Amino acid sequence: MRPARALIDLQALRHNYQIAREVTGAKALAVIKADAYGHGAVRCAQALEAEADGFAVACIEEALELRAAGIRAPVLLLEGFFEADELSLIVEHDFWCVVHSLWQLEAIEKAALNKPITVWLKLDSGMHRVGLHPKDYQTAYQRLLASGKVVKIVLMSHFARADELNSQASAEQVAVFEAARQGLSAEVSLRNSPAVLGWPQVPSDWVRPGIMLYGATPFEEANAVASRLQPVMTLESKVISVRELPAGEPIGYGAKFITQKPMRVGVVALGYADGYPRLAPTGTPVLVAGQRSQLIGRVSMDMLCIDLTDVPQAGLGSTVELWGKNILASDVAIAAGTIPYQIFCNLRRVPMLYSGA
Repeated sequence: MRPARALIDLQALRHNYQIAREVTGAKALAVIKADAYGHGAVRCAQALEAEADGFAVACIEEALELRAAGIRAPVLLLEGFFEADELSLIVEHDFWCVVHSLWQLEAIEKAALNKPITVWLKLDSGMHRVGLHPKDYQTAYQRLLASGKVVKIVLMSHFARADELNSQASAEQVAVFEAARQGLSAEVSLRNSPAVLGWPQVPSDWVRPGIMLYGATPFEEANAVASRLQPVMTLESKVISVRELPAGEPIGYGAKFITQKPMRVGVVALGYADGYPRLAPTGTPVLVAGQRSQLIGRVSMDMLCIDLTDVPQAGLGSTVELWGKNILASDVAIAAGTIPYQIFCNLRRVPMLYSGA
């Protein structure tokens, strides 16, 4: 059996959720969209359900998967509904729903609902992706109340640059939000993972931890709270071939690496078809046989090469950690010119083994 696998530590997942609660004192929706950022939404929800205040997913398909698995906790649809006929499923399964557009508001007003729903009313405070314009926000709130079809409204927005701790953009977005909600009596939700970790002054009755749940930092610089997070996923495989090469030999596609001295090279059964970033360059860190080493050459579809020259204890069958508790996913992502969100979400073909349930 191919040795590539992802080890998922559910106790670390709970630890990271508890940090979000501890540092904010707020209620927390665990964001498990995109199959829990590649970690397995159902298993992550089951691990968190006893303590989580609820979950957040992108769309109704992801929410229905949770209900089919027996998850009864609140589930928020972060993109709301895409068609008005989804409202009947929202009522049937007691989903919470983001309203970010006037057409969604109008659909709720026109719908024949068996019972009122919980709405999270989203303001575009400056990201300019989705959300109501500030001039429409108060009216939308009043229309939802007047419809008689809403049992509760939470006021929300989303930061565009909260991962930039020296930027004024988040403070500017807070100011837009505060002006738009003036006089409205409702709970608010502003803080995503970077705001949970780095913006303690931002008001939020509800927080929405996402990437931090999985033990990865959203920041490129050090952050005291982020340093307490525990990586949840360890991606590993094994050395399946060892080469002894003299100086001047090319390695891999395109001969992007040429040995400058005699080298021991290990071939690892893992590649970009498994989700490892193809653009990870020579020098990207790995751990082999318990010692740090590096990727060399271009990543292939099913394999990659690592330097074993200074790891004499490593050889055929040695375990290689590509990211995890020793090699941080954020370091791999930076080396590859991407972000940990993407490398987690790109994971595929690799079996997942869970512990700490």
